[in-house]
Amino acid sequence: MSTDTAAVPVAVAPAKRPPINKYACACALLASMNSVLLGYDISVMSGAQLFMKEDLKITDTQIEILAGVINIYSLFGSLAAGITSDWLGRRYTMVLAAAIFFTGALLMGLAPDYGLLMVGRFVAGIGVGFALMIAPVYTAEVAPTSARGFLTSFPEVFNNFGILLGYVSNFAFARLPVHLSWRAMFLVGAVPPVFLGVAVLAMPESPRWLVMRGRIDDARRVLQKTSDSPAEAEERLLDIKKVVGIPEGVSDADDVAAIVRANNKQGSPHEGVWKELLINPSRPVRRMLMAGLGLMFIQQATGVDCVVMYSPRVFERAGIKSKTNSLGASMAVGACKTFFIPISTLLLDRIGRRPLLLASGGGMAIFLFTLATSLHMMDRRPEGEAAALGAVSIAAMLSFVASFASGLGPVAWVYCSEIYPLRLRAQAAAIGTGLNRIMSGATTMSFLSLSNTITIAGSFYLYACIAAAGWVFMYFFLPETMGKSLEDTVKLFGKDADDEDVGGSSRHVPSTKPSTELSAQR
Repeated sequence: MSTDTAAVPVAVAPAKRPPINKYACACALLASMNSVLLGYDISVMSGAQLFMKEDLKITDTQIEILAGVINIYSLFGSLAAGITSDWLGRRYTMVLAAAIFFTGALLMGLAPDYGLLMVGRFVAGIGVGFALMIAPVYTAEVAPTSARGFLTSFPEVFNNFGILLGYVSNFAFARLPVHLSWRAMFLVGAVPPVFLGVAVLAMPESPRWLVMRGRIDDARRVLQKTSDSPAEAEERLLDIKKVVGIPEGVSDADDVAAIVRANNKQGSPHEGVWKELLINPSRPVRRMLMAGLGLMFIQQATGVDCVVMYSPRVFERAGIKSKTNSLGASMAVGACKTFFIPISTLLLDRIGRRPLLLASGGGMAIFLFTLATSLHMMDRRPEGEAAALGAVSIAAMLSFVASFASGLGPVAWVYCSEIYPLRLRAQAAAIGTGLNRIMSGATTMSFLSLSNTITIAGSFYLYACIAAAGWVFMYFFLPETMGKSLEDTVKLFGKDADDEDVGGSSRHVPSTKPSTELSAQR
């Protein structure tokens, strides 16, 4: 009897989730506010272009180049941020981003002609690239494991808030004289960077960057404030020290000397990093790049920025003819993105990254197909009979935006900020951000021309096919990362537990795991 009783397993209550670390949450909030700049710039252009076209007498081709080229310019900013974030630190890189965007906003608002307007877009694009790259990286490095997904999604939350502010600005200044309305829209964008640049100075530096610079005591103090317990703080510090190259058993007094020896052995901080990423990557690094870059490509190739930037034109095609009414309706796009993004923010650390990505990608494909079909059918109906189809088009567009905001929008940035090893993280994140901006620029700079060639409906059919292909990619190539430390996440891509840091290809032992492992780890 007693033997049978002993054989019965005892039910164990699930571990209670620790409360959100308030200090880490505050750091994530401040860092993520930089993303307001990108969101505002994208959406404010949707309304400003209507008045610029009339005031400056420019063509649709010039409009789409002006609208989309900031994403190409931001490529240079994101690549430069990968260098400055390792040189100046994560915090001062964010201050630099705010200063650059402030200058760009002033140049755009005061530009007397199209040429100087392009100069302002270039400067603002550099600032956008800095902000896009550094905010997710800093947040991921500060956040405790239990809330990393929640906190790292903050940049996308503020990006969507910036989009809403841009639409509100469009509507608020639409009744000004034509030559003042679009200028006021851009000049208002110079206000947030002033407060952001000052607020960021109150934040601590990333503990991982501090360890890389030999400031062990400073890193420990930051980790003690941003971890769920003192034990977790010490565990995170040990993980970082191991990745940096400090051998086990080295005392704190010898940490700085160990880092100096490791750096002398490796050369400069950036020596070999680009080679490891692009020329001679190990198998795990190739898989990380495939996952991260593929996700960034899908996020923008589905045309979400086209919907945001050209929403007044899509609404006009759906039957809303008044300029003021179309700008007012565009506010629904910003409100929809802002309202639905908390869904993924709250569920990231509860159900995981993969379920949100797959649900979001599937919904986007369905609603893009519905939007394209309704617009296509409107072309074949008399104007008086197309009101119902116009309502379907608007509902499908808002549903597409909601699907993006509740999954692929924020989760892509979270996922790509946590899959790379420390040595490669800043540069790999910069490459991913650069690809993301290239695709955003390619779609927004070609949307009007593409719509004139294959119709607006044809454009959205194309985006629907890309979204469907993206769903297949995410299903087979993206393993779940929820609940794993940043140092352990790299093992999902073929790194054995006993291997050294994936970042050093010369020290890496090739993985013996089968190539189907990524599909199996779901």
